Amino acid sequence: MVAAPLLRAQQAARRQSVSIHRLGLNVHETKYSGRLQFLRGNGFATSALKWQADVLNRTRNIGIIAHIDAGKTTTTERMLYYSGFTRRIGDVDEGSTVTDFLPAERARGITIQSAAITFHWPPQPAGDGNTIPPQEPDAPRSAVSHTVNLIDTPGHADFTFEVMRSLRILDGAVCILDGVAGVEAQTEQVWHQASTYRIPRIVYINKLDRDGAAFGRTVREVASRLGGWPAVCQIPWFEGGNGRFVGVADAINLQGLRWEEGDGKSVKMFNLEQLAGEESQLAEELKRARIALVELLSEYDEAMVEKFFDFGEDHLAVPANDILESLRRCLLEEQGRKIIPIFAGASFRNIGVQPLLDAVTNLLPSPPETPEPEVSISGVKGGLRHLLSGDLLVERSEKSAATKGKHKKKSAIQAESRSAIENLQGCALAFKVVNDPKRGVLVYVRVYSGSLDRNSLLYNTNLNVSERAPRLLKMYANDAVEVDSIPEGHIGVVVGLKQTRTGDTLVTYSGNKVTPPEPLNTLQLRPINVPPPVFFASVEPYSLSEEKRLQESLAMLLREDPSLHVTVDEDSGQTLLSGMGELHLEIARDRLLNDLKAKASMGRIEIGYRECPLGPSGPVSKIFDKEIAGRKGKAGCTATIEPFHPEDPPEPDSSALSIQTTGGNQIIIQAPGLQVETNKKGIEESPLLPPGLDINTLRTALQNGCLAALARGPQFSFPMHSARVTLTFDPTEHLHGNESTPSALSAAARLATSSALRDLPSAAGTCLMEPVMNVAISVDESSLGAVVHDISSSRGGHIVSLDEETPLSATDASPPTDDLPPIDPTKVYAPPDPFESPSLGVNLPPAAHRPRTITAKVPLKEMVGYLKHLRSLSAGRGTFVMSVDRFEKMSSPRQKAVIAELRGEFT
Repeated sequence: MVAAPLLRAQQAARRQSVSIHRLGLNVHETKYSGRLQFLRGNGFATSALKWQADVLNRTRNIGIIAHIDAGKTTTTERMLYYSGFTRRIGDVDEGSTVTDFLPAERARGITIQSAAITFHWPPQPAGDGNTIPPQEPDAPRSAVSHTVNLIDTPGHADFTFEVMRSLRILDGAVCILDGVAGVEAQTEQVWHQASTYRIPRIVYINKLDRDGAAFGRTVREVASRLGGWPAVCQIPWFEGGNGRFVGVADAINLQGLRWEEGDGKSVKMFNLEQLAGEESQLAEELKRARIALVELLSEYDEAMVEKFFDFGEDHLAVPANDILESLRRCLLEEQGRKIIPIFAGASFRNIGVQPLLDAVTNLLPSPPETPEPEVSISGVKGGLRHLLSGDLLVERSEKSAATKGKHKKKSAIQAESRSAIENLQGCALAFKVVNDPKRGVLVYVRVYSGSLDRNSLLYNTNLNVSERAPRLLKMYANDAVEVDSIPEGHIGVVVGLKQTRTGDTLVTYSGNKVTPPEPLNTLQLRPINVPPPVFFASVEPYSLSEEKRLQESLAMLLREDPSLHVTVDEDSGQTLLSGMGELHLEIARDRLLNDLKAKASMGRIEIGYRECPLGPSGPVSKIFDKEIAGRKGKAGCTATIEPFHPEDPPEPDSSALSIQTTGGNQIIIQAPGLQVETNKKGIEESPLLPPGLDINTLRTALQNGCLAALARGPQFSFPMHSARVTLTFDPTEHLHGNESTPSALSAAARLATSSALRDLPSAAGTCLMEPVMNVAISVDESSLGAVVHDISSSRGGHIVSLDEETPLSATDASPPTDDLPPIDPTKVYAPPDPFESPSLGVNLPPAAHRPRTITAKVPLKEMVGYLKHLRSLSAGRGTFVMSVDRFEKMSSPRQKAVIAELRGEFT
């Protein structure tokens, strides 16, 4: 009876496997794997699980991160070519790269949108899609084929948010440095952001073929500016010691690799003896590099110390595979000072990319080896593996039971938790949403547990809605292949989701239930903190008939990129689009008009100023008494406004119902005479409030009303900043029975706050505040004087430092701070550069071309259009990055000039 269905299932699986083999893909899971598993029994199930575990262990989810123009996309193109994914090498200047496929990217020659692509390294043998060869005990991991999911990220500071949402789903990263410029400002920022997610990284020093390239200096900068010990795994091979760059010497395998002219596929290998005959000076330096590498690893890895003694304390005798394993352990170790493996190459000349790919498979972690992502469930935080084991649900249930005063047996709580977890089929994070003109809306997901299957019901825990996944894709940059399932640890795309946004958590539950049971319906993977936008531009439809189409296009744009904001000016009715920078808004305009085909015009890019009170207002009481949506609403509130200094907060008021600081303002809610009690469910209530209105709802309604009023200042119509609002809610005066609904309370708070704001100009008045930016400018020595003079005299900025490590503030949570002392660069091993002075031990490039970094604080208004001006001052070589430092009050003359300019523009 079983033979016929089994035969049909095997034939169907074989047909599907063959069709996928023709596409050159690795099959992770066939459509009928579940049925075969059932028919073949436990033996098959065990082997299938082992096979899936082997596939997962041979998967790498990595990203390419770097400063703009360091060579990310160029390196990615070489990776795709050598892996056999492409048959020709794309060129950024020609606009023929695989990952930069947007028209705006090809026109500008920069990466705007991160692209996901999957390939195999080493290249997979033909017809070997379903078999996984065993790994030899002494062979490196790179001896067998691995699946690499690669994400090429932008380098421009305006697209920091694009980098952030890609970083949070990576297991490892390759940081590319320009061998001439060294560690640049944006590199530091992205490095610190990667530290917040504890992502293991290796460093690839690129562009060593260019004049002025300094491998040794860059290695020392890695130590001083990125705060880790560089483990130099490769040193550059300059012909004759100071000639052209021809290859690398590998300190791990003790061999020289010399690339022939051409596409880089022809590489000559020299062992240490052969290298000594060819380049004796390089061979001696390679020995020093191996000794320094073993010594450094011995400080952090006890196993390496044992190996060192096993081989007679001979640094050169330690096997290469033991060094790789030691490097891997140190790289994945979370405690203490990080070790940073360093590799060398010149991607544009096709040198050094294949050993870098070997390093990706040998050193960077597979999905099971990464630090577990943080999750939150009903306000209880923990790790994902902690959740899947059931322990997190047990903790949450015990806390809930203790709050309610009920005590269940621990065994009963564990049984409930186990049952809930067993039915959780998959958990994924939507990290990116793209509107593709051909395929519709594509939602990029990283699956953290279980799998996402085609036609499964996905529950969105952020929006509390369910959506079916009709199609699943595996993306190859702009091309895609349809799959039946996205397994754990992999990155894929769901097509056809109508509501899912960037940052949403998606779960699938057994039996295709619409809503998972509590508390799994509150499961949240770590969200992104979106930074405040500082530039805005007005968007106007060509006609009223186009307004609906424009709103839909803007909604799609916001769904794709949450760092954009859309607001509507109350007085003028203008729609304002806000973003992170000039280029960010320019790209948003291109997407809106060219890709989404919105018939609209976009105004000049403006700066988002703020308005702050100069003194206190008097208390203003207001009663709101109107119908809302056909229901009578009546409530009151009293508001007082005074200046607020975030850096010097007063003592907290214990009698306050709530104190919230948001957007540079503080909202204090006082409720004298309101008795607060906690019910059996742990909810705060008051006998004075009408039924259905608890303390939390009251607090939220008053805060929302106050925030709505603070969005518009009384004098200049800019949002308020540095204001403290005290809302007083007196139940005897401001409560009117069942008519005091949440919407009425919110309206009353807004009315009272707005009236208090209107009182300010006649009292102490308000003044404008402008965003002041942290700016890091990279220029040559020859341009330093002109740029410093321009910043300090023409632009009203002040110089903070020259050539000091002053990292820009990260966009997300700050990196974990430690008390470790800074690394002394003189104690770091780095090979001498061809132009290094042996007596001083420092690099001496030509004085005019020595890179310098200027750190300054400059008003944002003066930085609009600064890039063109900087290029003219620095002969096209200068670059800069900036981030918001804080809002500062303007001087009276400057405020008058800005107001005159604004009135001139709008009249």
